[in-house]
Amino acid sequence: MRDLAGKVAVVTGAASGIGLAVSRRLSALGMRLVLADIEEPALEKAATELGATGEVLAVRTDVSEWDQVAGLRDRTLERFGAVHLVHNNAGVASGGPLWESSESDWNWVLGVNLMGVVHGIRAFVPLLVEQAEGHVVNTASLAGLLTTPFMGIYNATKHAVVAISETLAKELRMVGSPVGVSVLCPGFVQTAIHEAERNRPEWAPPPTATAEVEGFREIVRQLVEGGIAAVDVADRVVDAVQTDTFYIITHPESFPAVETRMQDILQGRPPSDTMLG
Repeated sequence: MRDLAGKVAVVTGAASGIGLAVSRRLSALGMRLVLADIEEPALEKAATELGATGEVLAVRTDVSEWDQVAGLRDRTLERFGAVHLVHNNAGVASGGPLWESSESDWNWVLGVNLMGVVHGIRAFVPLLVEQAEGHVVNTASLAGLLTTPFMGIYNATKHAVVAISETLAKELRMVGSPVGVSVLCPGFVQTAIHEAERNRPEWAPPPTATAEVEGFREIVRQLVEGGIAAVDVADRVVDAVQTDTFYIITHPESFPAVETRMQDILQGRPPSDTMLG
């Protein structure tokens, strides 16, 4: 989809970080926007900003809930009558040793990072296929290509998003659909992902703040704050949509680590201590 002007984009996790940066970039190109996020005050602020220069619909959405994503689709069609670009971007993170992760940790992160993408695909892809036009961007991570210690739940969800995206692209080709797919696999980006626990539901209390957990959080905070700017990621996303590029890799310096992991698999050796970088 080279010409985006006047077309409709739905972005989840749109009130901050990568989602907000992508939304700003799409707005500048003349797209009509549907912004979805669970944080209502931040969502309203983003809608006010972007609504000053373009058409914007803001819908508070918990992407882990099918009914809410279906409602997002319905609100979009009621307002704009069509959808052309869907960016399943909402995400959260929780860290620590796998054996100390609670069931609620798993349910929360899987619900947002994995089922949020699943719900987005189920809700919107049938519309794109029917109109024979559109593009889907799913936000994964380098954690979908590598396995960093103490990020097991996050790794699992992002590997799943990569696999789902690859499968979706193959299936669309096999049915002769021109709908495009991209999977975004960034390394550390200057976002608030390390503060994701601010959005934990009441049924998923945070893990006990041990010295180890606090130390891990501090390391992640430093890595995130030292990451690339979200606007740089947004530029790559828009370019991928316009050129129908599947893998969006924002940190090419990670390629040797990805190659090492592939060699671990091919040679049947234990996993190397590769990191996201």
